[in-house]
Amino acid sequence: MITLVIGGSGSGKSEYAESLVMSLGQGRRIYIATMKPWDEECRRRIERHRQMRAKKQFETVECYRNLKELKLDIAGQPPVILLECMSNLVSNELFGLGEEGEAPCLEGALAAAEILEGIGKLKEGAEHIVIVTNEVFSDGDSYSLETMAYRKVLGEINQKIAVISDEVIEVVAGIPIVMKKG
Repeated sequence: MITLVIGGSGSGKSEYAESLVMSLGQGRRIYIATMKPWDEECRRRIERHRQMRAKKQFETVECYRNLKELKLDIAGQPPVILLECMSNLVSNELFGLGEEGEAPCLEGALAAAEILEGIGKLKEGAEHIVIVTNEVFSDGDSYSLETMAYRKVLGEINQKIAVISDEVIEVVAGIPIVMKKG
């Protein structure tokens, strides 16, 4: 089963997604973190979040790019996976991580295809996948061409994930609104 949790910045979507995973029982919980720590402040924030998740029995796995190459040890009971956040993963695929010797950045359609392939592979071994993403385009279009290209790819991926999802939930001001169920 796949659940897509979508919302704007600060909407409460991440907190809702974690609560949803917690409500699915005491089984194994894997948190796939896609945010690359860019500076010391970011590293401290990530560590604080990692410790909070550990108290909730989440295993954190970092995956900044190449989701389809991620190898999870999923022997035994299938886990519940929380993929947080599609927005970072798309950005990392399109623009890279700024690391020496990293794989080339992907163009929009290829990035979308590779990410969707990765979700498909995760689905093979998971009981449930909860994917968190940012809602795009509701705040206008006064952005640079590069940012608009990123938003276009993220919007397309969001639509494709929504199609394959069993549930789509938009979180607005902390309130979950079920957009698709079944």
